[in-house]
Amino acid sequence: MQGVRFSSGAASFSLEADAENVLRAITPTLDPNRHKGQAERSKSLLWVCTEERSKSANISSLFWSGNIAVIGGCREYTGAPYFAAISALKIGADLSHVFCTRDAASVIKSYSPELIVHPILEESYSVRDEDKSFILENVLGEVDKWMERFDCLVIGPGLGRDPFLLDCVSKIIKHARQSNVPIVIDGDGLFLITNWLDLVSGYHLAVLTPNVNEYKRLVQKVLSCEVNDEDAREQLLSLAKRIGGVTILRKGKADLISDGETVESVSIYGSPRRCGGQGDILLEGKFLFPSFRLFFCEWLLFVCVNCVAIFLSWARQIVTDENLSISSRNPTMLGCIAGSTLMRKAASLAFENKKRSTLTTDIIECLGRSLQDICPVP
Repeated sequence: MQGVRFSSGAASFSLEADAENVLRAITPTLDPNRHKGQAERSKSLLWVCTEERSKSANISSLFWSGNIAVIGGCREYTGAPYFAAISALKIGADLSHVFCTRDAASVIKSYSPELIVHPILEESYSVRDEDKSFILENVLGEVDKWMERFDCLVIGPGLGRDPFLLDCVSKIIKHARQSNVPIVIDGDGLFLITNWLDLVSGYHLAVLTPNVNEYKRLVQKVLSCEVNDEDAREQLLSLAKRIGGVTILRKGKADLISDGETVESVSIYGSPRRCGGQGDILLEGKFLFPSFRLFFCEWLLFVCVNCVAIFLSWARQIVTDENLSISSRNPTMLGCIAGSTLMRKAASLAFENKKRSTLTTDIIECLGRSLQDICPVP
């Protein structure tokens, strides 16, 4: 579906993103002649690194399929970081890491041997006040060992709100910015960002993926007003602009995406069970079980966030000299469009098979097939 644009001052609005073509353009093809982690496009495609990272990159890194790291997972929450991390592998990432607390590590490891789990984060209950500075240094040192290898960080799934843990994560975000690594922030990571906007303000490689309540708090904090659904595009544009040009993916019946310059919409596919992670389900009075649907939807958001992360990492690597509408666009916008599209497609396929009994794991299993339907591998 081709996007239809109209202008309002310096801003550009899109009624519907050309979602499938975006997804096709940034998804790497597979070449059996290359080793693990490489994928070669046709000659019309040019693979690039950012100037900051290309100085130390060799040619093989230009074809890298993606190393993703999830920062989250604590005593109470182990499912969310697992769902986020495994989704990246199901789409085609090479490696998926989880940085979590010690209490969460063994549980997350037991879910899948495919994930690389780092039990390095600490919560306040296990740290004495006099040891906090030393432990914080150790945490940052461990993350820094890996930082240059990551194509994107996903911050927030299963993170919790422990003060010391949030302090550690805020330092990790600062280090990611210094290393020019993209960050996608969800869940309790948005709680942290809403209270300390300077962590991402002005960072154009940051993506926020709020649900209904998280979006409401952001609007109240940044714009000092309530959410206005009648003027949703203009309000989202203003919000992204006020946070310094970060990209915001507002989940809803139609997913709205803005980087402060343009607004795109993705509404294709979907499921009658609203399995696609739409964040506005409590506003839709027609559903029979709103509390259950909110719980289900929250898990799906963690799947969607890593879809965005892997496509963002691919979008940063590729520009096409044949399609200027792709090469000239913000990679964070492209990543959000592609991630939203794939998530909706997978939810639709899962519902076809499982109907009312559809679970998050069913949708994760449909990610690969959904991508194959749109970008077939010979």
